Amino acid sequence: MATKTSTIERNGHSAKSSTLREICARAITKSEWEDKEEFLDVIYWSRQVFGIFLGVIWGIVPLKGFLGLVLFAGISCGIVYLYAINFQNVDEDAYGGVWELVKEGFMTSFAGFLVTWIIFYTGLHYDTIMAAKGS
Repeated sequence: MATKTSTIERNGHSAKSSTLREICARAITKSEWEDKEEFLDVIYWSRQVFGIFLGVIWGIVPLKGFLGLVLFAGISCGIVYLYAINFQNVDEDAYGGVWELVKEGFMTSFAGFLVTWIIFYTGLHYDTIMAAKGS
C-alpha cells in the first residue's frame, strides 16, 4: 500500500503541496507565500471569478461599448495590484515586477468577462435593442 507522500509525489506534486482549502484560507488572510506559483494561481483564479462577476454586473446595468471595456481593465488590474501589494504585502520584484503580477490571467479573465457581459446584456435587454432598431 502506497503512503500519502509517495502517492502525492507520483502524481507530480511535492509533499509540501497545500490543499485547496488551505490555499483559499491563506488567500483571504495576510499570509506568507513560500511557493510563488501558489500565489500566482490565487491571482489567476480570483481574477477569473471577478471577471465573470463584472460581466454579470455590466450586463445588468446595462453598460455598453468602450467605457465598459476600459472600466473592466482598470478595475481588474487595480484590484489585483491592491490585493498583491497592499493586502498580501508581497515583494513585486520577487515575481518579476508589478507588470507580471497585474497581467497574470488577464486575457482569460477578459474573455470570460466578455462572454458573460454579452450573454447577460443580450438576454436582459434584447427587446430594448430590437425596439431601438425599429423591428
